[in-house]
Parts: sequence; structure tokens; C-alpha cells
Amino acid sequence: MKNKDTAQWLCRYRLSKYRQDITPYRGSEAAFHERFQPYEVIEGEGNCLLNTGIDEMWDLIIGGSANHFDSTYAQVGVGDSTTAANATQTDLQAATNKTYKGMESGYPTSTDQKTTLKASFGDAEANYAWNEWVVKQSSSGKCLNRKVESLGTKSSGTWTLEVSITLS
Repeated sequence: MKNKDTAQWLCRYRLSKYRQDITPYRGSEAAFHERFQPYEVIEGEGNCLLNTGIDEMWDLIIGGSANHFDSTYAQVGVGDSTTAANATQTDLQAATNKTYKGMESGYPTSTDQKTTLKASFGDAEANYAWNEWVVKQSSSGKCLNRKVESLGTKSSGTWTLEVSITLS
């Protein structure tokens, strides 16, 4: 009988779309979310863990020269490419329509074997088709994962993307 170790990576995401602009609430985004309700919420799961992200995690675990995915350096990026996700990719595949945003105040969080990252794109940001997204470390430029799925076309208002990753 062979022993087999298994691990699970589960990524869930929630995109909340608001008609209002979050820009005046930067630094106190919770007040924005308490005051306004989204007109649409899209939830899903699954993504492609990228090789560069795996290497970055191992470097963090062993105390290497990797950079933390913390409130200063973690970003969520969105783009308009529909190129299928592949573990060998290193970033968004969009040629020009791509935008990266840092974390909302209080993010990322870590509890119960899960981390949650949350970024909001205001009225004048990322106004194009959202077909892909990544979690990126801004200092190293390394992306942890990538998801390809049509989430709609943003033209105004605020879209907030929350990504939760559970390891078990």
C-alpha cells in the first residue's frame, strides 16, 4: 500500500459592481461598502496557480529573498485578454488594457488556512472588458495565480474584486 500526500488549493472570488465611485473613500473603504450596495455580484471559483507564484511561496517558506504579499505589496490586476490560463505564464496577458490596484485598507487577511485579498477599481480605472485577473506581488512583479473568465465590461462606477485562497 502506497502512502500519498495530498494538498488542495481552492480559490474563490467575488466581484461586486457599484454605480458609485470609491475614490473619495480611499483609506476608509469599509465606509464605502457600508454606505452603498452593489447592483451586481458575480462569484466563482478556480484559477491557475502560476509556476512563478509557486516558486515565490517556497522562497517565502524557506526564508529566501522572496517578497511578501502584504498590505504594501499585494495587488490584484485585471485585463482584457482571453488567452487561456497556463501555469507557465507570468502575468496578465493583455497587451494594453491592464490595471493593478493595491489592497483596500485591512487587506489582505489570513485566518483558518485562508488568505483574502481585496482591491477596488474606481470610476476612472480599468474601464474595459474584464476577461482575466491575477494576484501580484508589486515589488518582485511575480504573480501567484491567473483566472480567465468574462466578468463584464466596466465603463464607470467601482468594481471590487475579492479573492480568497484556501490551502488544506
